[in-house]
Amino acid sequence: MTVARIAFPACAMLLAGCATTAVEMPEAAIAAPVTYAADLPAAGLDEAWWQAFSDPVLDTLIARGLSANLEISAASDRVLAAAALLRAEQGDRLPTIDGSAQIGVERDNDGTRGTAGGGLLGRFDLDLSGRLGAEVRLAAARYAEADYLRSDQRRLVAAAIAAQYVEYRRTGAQLALLEESTELQRQTLRIVTLRFEAGLSANLDVRRAAADLAQTQARLGLIEVARAESKHALAVLLGETPGTLSIPATVDDESAIPHYGAGPAIGGPANLLRRRGDVLAAEVRLAAAAAQVGIEQADLRPSLVVPGSILIGDGSLDGLFSSFLATLGAALDLPLFDGGRRRAEVEAARAELEVSEAEYRQTFLLALAEAENALVAISAYRQRSEALAEATEQSETALSQSNALYREGLASLFDVLDAQRQLIASRQSLLDNRADLAIAFIALHSAAASADGGEMSGPIPM
Repeated sequence: MTVARIAFPACAMLLAGCATTAVEMPEAAIAAPVTYAADLPAAGLDEAWWQAFSDPVLDTLIARGLSANLEISAASDRVLAAAALLRAEQGDRLPTIDGSAQIGVERDNDGTRGTAGGGLLGRFDLDLSGRLGAEVRLAAARYAEADYLRSDQRRLVAAAIAAQYVEYRRTGAQLALLEESTELQRQTLRIVTLRFEAGLSANLDVRRAAADLAQTQARLGLIEVARAESKHALAVLLGETPGTLSIPATVDDESAIPHYGAGPAIGGPANLLRRRGDVLAAEVRLAAAAAQVGIEQADLRPSLVVPGSILIGDGSLDGLFSSFLATLGAALDLPLFDGGRRRAEVEAARAELEVSEAEYRQTFLLALAEAENALVAISAYRQRSEALAEATEQSETALSQSNALYREGLASLFDVLDAQRQLIASRQSLLDNRADLAIAFIALHSAAASADGGEMSGPIPM
């Protein structure tokens, strides 16, 4: 298989925005296949992928979810927190100045007198060891990770809303099919009852027809449970209380399964490395792990801090501004002996860096598997739909012929009931296949891109 080697695009962007020493990144790059193993569906719209369903209700639900979902809100708050921590780390690279003041009363043999004093205390770390720069890089990587995970949460929420909406419509179609099936079986039961009353059929035939009808009716509760579950799941995804969500009626038949037309092109597997939030987040975790190595290595080097102070006053209230003292110095910290602790911490950080690299590759492989699985499912469900449509048509013909033969006494009720069961099963399979095909398209676009293209909301604040 032809592959393309992609070398950490997100980390390159991260490092380009930081005026610090380069992060120690692994040399290996991911070997991404140039194309997917399965065939891609035809591309059409350049809009958000869910608009290919041409369902205004779905468009509205996803728009509401992307603006009100609580997990997206929490992810956005994590971005704000990470940005604040990044600014805090950047602040450590600047001089710090603190002020002090004191005032009091002293009493001795000469009487009582007021005391006062004040001053400024300053400190500046020259970052001789490189620790502060590494801490900034670590905070920048964590900010980028939080931003990518926010994008990934939008991807997951959009896909979850679409999938639950399809399930909601599936249950609507199942209720409509159940009504058709029960009416079909009621007609059979009426015919059998009339034949029994005329002495043309046995009571056993009536009981069999009634049992089949009751068995079909028993499915109603299960469908209603599934319908309620999908509606409640949609409410949670939209940040609303389950049981209060109102889903508008569609312009089409409520029993119809959403049909996917042609959506945005998903590109090749390498696009997963550039657009999918969880893959990008796993990549910048590499940068964070590399920065942690730099922090631990800094503890092996000397550090230089320049402290200073300005003191005002001689201690008396009257002489508050009578004296002025300024000091400036330098404090050099030389690591000499720690029993091997610092080097062990460096080794541990390097091992964690290798862990992050393996997790990054695993995240990409899982994302690639999701896309490949969705492509295979789309192809399989499309082929299956043709066979199921043929099976449904043949089952309708078989039932019509069985009913005609049964009225003439040329076929048994068992033949009629068997034809009915086959027709109901074929219709149910065709319905489920349409829903599964729609969900496969959702899975494909969920695997291939985020809800907003995988772009971060803004530049890394350096």
